[in-house]
Amino acid sequence: MSTLDESGAFPLGAQRVRRLGYGAMQLAGPGVFGPPKDRDAALAVLREAVAAGVNHIDTSDFYGPHVTNQLIREALAPYPDDLVIVTKVGAVRGEDASWNPAFTPDMLTRAVHDNLRNLGRDVLDVVNLRAMFDVHGPAEGSIEAPLTVLAGLQRQGLIRHIGLSNVTARQVAEGRRICEIACVQNHYNLAHRADDALIDDLARDRIAYVPFFPLGGFSPLQSSILSDAAKQIGATPMQAALAWLLRRSPNILLIPGTSSLVHLRENLAAATLRLPDDVIGALNGIAANEPA
Repeated sequence: MSTLDESGAFPLGAQRVRRLGYGAMQLAGPGVFGPPKDRDAALAVLREAVAAGVNHIDTSDFYGPHVTNQLIREALAPYPDDLVIVTKVGAVRGEDASWNPAFTPDMLTRAVHDNLRNLGRDVLDVVNLRAMFDVHGPAEGSIEAPLTVLAGLQRQGLIRHIGLSNVTARQVAEGRRICEIACVQNHYNLAHRADDALIDDLARDRIAYVPFFPLGGFSPLQSSILSDAAKQIGATPMQAALAWLLRRSPNILLIPGTSSLVHLRENLAAATLRLPDDVIGALNGIAANEPA
């Protein structure tokens, strides 16, 4: 029994995972590029996360590149039977650390094989197609061609489940006409709630929604509201933001990332946090204070 069981569980592909997971992006160097500052610390964070009950890890071979997947393999292989590793394809890193689209059939196929090799897997649990029409956020454009490539690799037995990342509601609908979609991973938090309707639609169909940047894009006013609410319940702002996300919808799966054992423990403790009604009301009001 893990304290993370208090966060609940939800299906991710063929398995139910605890709703508080771990994102490996911050294990790479600055700008998600190059090796970690402290390799031993990075390995310790991964091992403690799984020991604490995390059974959903988010990664990509373009983190580093290759760095986070190689760390995951070194720290955790042979992998626990219940561990679901979700990776992403659709981008490559330039020598200047830039993020560039990688949507051709050859590039997508190479990315899947790179993930398999660096993770040490025969099959990938979940592969998210990261839309790259705009690096900074969702933008319209057809995902049919690249998603069809991934669906073909799924039929070959290299991928169990397919998800989408950095996508619009229209792209989610397009994707679901091509193959079964296991999850959607987009920017969403207390202050950035453009996906409210999408989250509710996915919840009705039992599709996981995985928000990233749980504290990204806050104005000073919004941060002040969050800090005051967190202080009221004796928690950190990050813990309060994570607890609100867990309460927001049962299909939300969290992947807070850190390279610090202290911050990992703080993040995972959000699973046990209970939010009083007045605190929920204050946090719900943050979105109403979005900058014009």
